[in-house]
Amino acid sequence: MSLSRPSMAYDPNAPKQSFFEKERERLVEEISAGFEELLTHSNVLNRTLEEVHGVGKEFTTVAKLWGRFDDLIRQQQAEQAGSADIGVPGTGGANYGASTMRQG
Repeated sequence: MSLSRPSMAYDPNAPKQSFFEKERERLVEEISAGFEELLTHSNVLNRTLEEVHGVGKEFTTVAKLWGRFDDLIRQQQAEQAGSADIGVPGTGGANYGASTMRQG
């Protein structure tokens, strides 16, 4: 005799369930299963988001380094733009445009 599960044998004294009650029980079970699945998926999503956040933290120092490099390059470009003798690097002349004009 099992105590954990009720007997499925026909019991003439048991009250009969109406269609509504059977359908309600079926829907409640379906909703419960859906909530369990939702909980499982939300836990997986939460773990994945935590992993992504951890990976993002690993790149913080690299991002800071590149940000500093970008700031230095922008400063250098601003300093060069401010000087009047800017030319094209490697040409040997301070004003490349003037040296290529035709005279005559």
